[in-house]
This record gives sequence, C-alpha cells and structure tokens, in this order.
Amino acid sequence: MVRSKSKRSGRLQAPTAPTRLQMQHGHSPSTVTGSDQSLEPSGSESVQSSTRSAALERRKALTTSGKAALLTSSSVSGGRIRSGQERRRSNAQQPVWVRRKDRSVTSVTSCSPETGFSTTLVSRRAPGALHPLTDRVENERLQAYELEVKGRFERIVPLLQQVSALQHQPDFLPQAQRLTRAELGFDLPDHILEKSWVCPLDMRALFAWCVFQSHQAFSERFFLDDPLQGASGSSRSDAFNTFLLDCGFHLLDVTPCADGRLAHSIAYALRIPFSAVRRRSHAGAMFDVENTVNRWVKTEHRRYRESIPNEAHAPTRYLKTVTYHFSSLDPTHQGCAAHGSNDSLAASAGLQRLHDFREAVENTFCCGASVDLLLIGLDTDTDAIRVHVPDRDGGIQLDRWLCAQALYESTASLTAAQASEAVTASVQTHCPQAPDPGMVRFISQLLINNFSQQDYVRSLHNGPYPDAGHSERFIGVGIGFKEVHLRNLTYFAHLDTVEEGAPDLDVGVKIFKGLNVTRDLPIPVVIRFDYSGKVPGARQRAIADCHRVQDAITTRYSDLVRDGLLHTLLTVRDRDQSTPAEAVGSTLDPVQQEAH
Repeated sequence: MVRSKSKRSGRLQAPTAPTRLQMQHGHSPSTVTGSDQSLEPSGSESVQSSTRSAALERRKALTTSGKAALLTSSSVSGGRIRSGQERRRSNAQQPVWVRRKDRSVTSVTSCSPETGFSTTLVSRRAPGALHPLTDRVENERLQAYELEVKGRFERIVPLLQQVSALQHQPDFLPQAQRLTRAELGFDLPDHILEKSWVCPLDMRALFAWCVFQSHQAFSERFFLDDPLQGASGSSRSDAFNTFLLDCGFHLLDVTPCADGRLAHSIAYALRIPFSAVRRRSHAGAMFDVENTVNRWVKTEHRRYRESIPNEAHAPTRYLKTVTYHFSSLDPTHQGCAAHGSNDSLAASAGLQRLHDFREAVENTFCCGASVDLLLIGLDTDTDAIRVHVPDRDGGIQLDRWLCAQALYESTASLTAAQASEAVTASVQTHCPQAPDPGMVRFISQLLINNFSQQDYVRSLHNGPYPDAGHSERFIGVGIGFKEVHLRNLTYFAHLDTVEEGAPDLDVGVKIFKGLNVTRDLPIPVVIRFDYSGKVPGARQRAIADCHRVQDAITTRYSDLVRDGLLHTLLTVRDRDQSTPAEAVGSTLDPVQQEAH
C-alpha cells in the first residue's frame, strides 16, 4: 500500500488515505474486481481533487458532521478504513466481528448532531477483549483506588444500621465504637452516642459524621501516598508537561461541569495527571470569565518573571477547555441539570463562554495576546468523549465532532500502531482546514487515552454505568478539592461567596434532596478554602471564609439545617504543601457550655 500526498500540504497521509480503487470508483462506471492494487497517484488536477473528495467520503463514514460510522456498512482491514462505497473483499478476509452474524449485540450510542446520541445496534467484541491501545495496568490500578475509596462510603449505611440495633444494649458505647473502628477505621462521636439512653440516636448526625470522616481519610491517603501517581514532580506529570509544551501549549485549563459524574474527567476519562492541569468546576461548565482572565494574567506574568513553565517569548499558547456532558441512555432526563438535560444547549453555552474568554483577552491586552479553545463532550453513561476539533484558525463548530466510541469500534481490530495512525488521520482530516499539528497531536492523545476508559467502564460494570443519574456522597463548596477525582463522589460548587455561587449550590442541594432527604438522610456539605502558606495571615483568612460561607448556607437553607437535614464540615489546606485538608470546624462539634 502506497501513501498518497495531500494537495494542500504535500505531506504523506496516513494509511487511511483513499486508495486508487476508491478514486476510480468515483470516476469510472466500471466495476472493480480482484484484489487491491498498489498504484502511484496521478499528478493531474482532477485526480488530486478526487483524492480530496474520497478522503472526505472516508471521513464521513467515521465521524464527519458528528455522525458515527455504522459498523455494518464499513470494515477495518489491512490498516485501512474502507467506506461503504468501496466493494468489500470476500468474507474470509473480513474481521471476525464483522463476518459473524450470530455474535451478540449490545446497544451503544451513535453520534449525530441532529438526534444527539441515539442508541443503535453495533457488533460487540468478545467478552473481556480490550482495545489494542488500552492500558490494562493503569486500568487495574485506577480500579483498585476507586473501589477502595467508594467502598468506605458504601459501608456507612450498613454499619449505622447495626449501630442503631445496638443502642439499647448495656454495653452499647464500647460495642458501637469497636464495630465502627473495624468497619470504617475511626470512632463515632461520644457526645452523640451518650444521649442514646435518654432519646433515640441522632442517626442523621452520625451519618454526616461518617461521611466527613471518610472524606478526611481519603484526603489524607491522596496527598500522602499519591495513589493516582499524578502529583507534581511525578514522572507521569513531568512527561505530560513535556508533551503539552511539544504540542504548543504552556498550560491546560479545564472547566468541567460541577456534576459529580464529571469529577473523574481528568484522571480517568482523559487520563491526564491531575497536577498538570488547572481544573475549576462550575455548574453547566459556566466558568467565570473575569476570574479566568485574571488567572491567565497570572500565568503569563509568571512566564515573564520566572520562565515557568517556559519563557514568555516561546511560541506556545494557553489552552482553555470546556467539558460539557450528556446521557446516551436517557438524554432527556440524565443530561446536564444546569441546561435542562439539553446537550445541544450545554454545548452551545460552553462554546459561547469560551468565545467570551478569548474575546476578553484579545480586547484587553491586544498585541497578539490570544488563547486556544477546545470543546469536549462526555457521555456520563459510557465515559466516551466527543471532541469538537478546531480548524487551523481555531474555529469550532457545534455540529461537527469526533466520537471516541465510533473510533474505538472502527480501530478495535487493528494493531496498536495502525489504530494510533488511524486516530491521528481522523483528526487531521476532520476539518476542511487541517488543524494545527500540535492540536492534532493533543486531541489524538486524548482520544487514545479515552479508549482505556471505555474499556475500564465495560470491564468494571459489564456495560455502561449502573448509576446513570446522580449518586454523589457529599457537596464540596468553596475553592480546592484537589483530591477528588472519582465519578459520582462529590458535587462541586466552586465559589468565593454563597451569593455569587448560589446557582451552583442550589443545583447541588436540589440533587441531594432527591438522593438523601427523600430517605430522611442529611446533606453533607464540606466547605473548603485553599490558601498559600507563603502569604502571612492566609490561613486565618481561609478559616474566616469557611465560617462566612457556613453562616450564609445556614441562612439560605435554614429549614434543612433546623431539621438536621444539612450538616457542614469546615476544612482548609495549604496549596503549597502536599498535605491533607485540615478540619477547622463542623456543625457536629459538641456544644461548648459557658463557664459560670
């Protein structure tokens, strides 16, 4: 097979470039028979034009205009993706997953801008089969961490049910503490247990206590042991920073939706070391433009003053990314709550916010100051991503995307090298104007990383996630939570004040009314303010911010607080140190009596 040259750039195209047979089919009424021939491309203008047209047709079979390839109308063989227009070879040369009609099928999503993500039947590979680009070792490590952390929270209710049944036993206190210590690794508060002889146990308070202690336990484990192997200075973090600079970006700033189903989007769905990314979550991914501009200024100022991460004159850009989400299995109910489960609205709102940010930078600082933008969608049922590939001028179209799930299926039968080459070729040819080469490398790597996550979900749950909706354990409020990288563990409400963050917080409270309050369980809220230990008085101000936000929450949700259906834990953390969060107060603290 001979690689053809692109008319636009003259560079060699990937093996997925159109064959001579495809070009002939587009111009000759004769039927092609026999095996493929390796022919040199013609130098005529017509043939070059035909090459481009055939490339577009091939690309359309995969992902053009957001449409996934129908696996029943195309096949993968010999390192080349064939379009449905090309005559197939004999069945004996086709991959097994295409040839066998009796193989079981499963319902997966098909990318379509007109219909969103609708279910369709596609061939299913053998059970347990992984994509050739899947990192099995990393999947096993990530799975062990997820099961460890979530297991802590899942044991809370069964443990408290046992404690409740013991409250009238003569040795209730030592039994309860011994049981809790064995199951959860910490003690229950004595000042709550000691009241069991005079009134029923406050199970709501005990539930909130267990959630808070579990949060503190996995926070300590995260910062002291680095279970995700993504801390600053780690080999994975350094390698990614080098890769990012090679792609032409000196900083990656990602805003996912605050929905807990996206809390793992960095470390799991995209497989990026958490310390190599700036992450700020907002409801509906609606980040604050002014605040983001200020953070851009700080980044560029540090490049100018300290040459970190590189020198100011280096030809790299600031990459701002928005990650919205949708549901392939229940798009009208389990999509983004902030956008009324309308994935088209979520995508358009995210893109508009990106444009506002770029315009703000260009209008304010002029003289070539600019940023690169990227829009990513995440299917919360399968963790498959779709990437709206920007063209060479940075333009992003809402109705065009590359579907990682379609690419996974289309390249699953190739070798690792062939699959990687096919992904890169799909990114290169996705836009009429080929994207910047650095952007092509970056997006290609994200798509390949996501293949591992798709296999991760399938292997762990034998299909899509069983919890299609929300199942978060607590609400995180404030600034921080660097340690949270697990799906459906935390709902984020990033804010400085409750007043400005009210929309985010109200969405979270609404979600937890359905999750907890309907079961007579309280809403656990962890308030966090990170501070810089290098700044005098910063810790005291962070603690004051915690109390200020707690007072505002108590006022805003007074009915829930009065009924014991909302409890708070106040935490602070020095962002300049690899230390866990420090608890500085809680609504569950014992009441201090005044001295007489």
